[in-house]
Amino acid sequence: MSRTLIIYCHPYDKSFNHAILNVVTANLDSHKAPWKLIDLYQEHFNPTYDVEELRLFHQGKSHDPRALEYLKDLKTASSIIFITPIWWNGIPGMLKGFIDKVMKEGEGLSHTITKTGVKGELGNIKHAYVLTTSTSPTLYLRFLSGNGIKRLFIHQTLRQLGIKHCKWCNFGGISSSTPLKRMNYLKKIQEINFN
Repeated sequence: MSRTLIIYCHPYDKSFNHAILNVVTANLDSHKAPWKLIDLYQEHFNPTYDVEELRLFHQGKSHDPRALEYLKDLKTASSIIFITPIWWNGIPGMLKGFIDKVMKEGEGLSHTITKTGVKGELGNIKHAYVLTTSTSPTLYLRFLSGNGIKRLFIHQTLRQLGIKHCKWCNFGGISSSTPLKRMNYLKKIQEINFN
């Protein structure tokens, strides 16, 4: 059975990111779409490498059982939803560490290395959604600060992993946003068909 995997990356359960998470799960439930949540902070995921983790990397192994469990979740998902703030024009260190530790090189894992570059093995994920919040306005992120989310995270990292269809939806200027603007954004998320 196809399943949506939600990767949630925010430490504060009263944040607007958490409100987005609640709307996403309600949306999936209303469509009777099965889903699984990976809450990186709540699950105390350790995003850092140590010497042993690095030694095991090229064998497609890990001594962190969570990393291997998360990779299995990715291999069985049909779609993925990232919910994360944008910090310093990119994804938080916790989410970057998730990519670093969970994406294992090797046949049947997340990717293989070829003579021409990286070949993604996560083609089972047909749709990806990156739902972000930022203190900077979205136009600033897109046109004045290098567009790190789209240019690097979506068009490079996710595409290299074999995830080709991705939609980015940012709520910019969150610090000065009005309750109405927040409500309208949540309504927009509620109307997305994540399947």
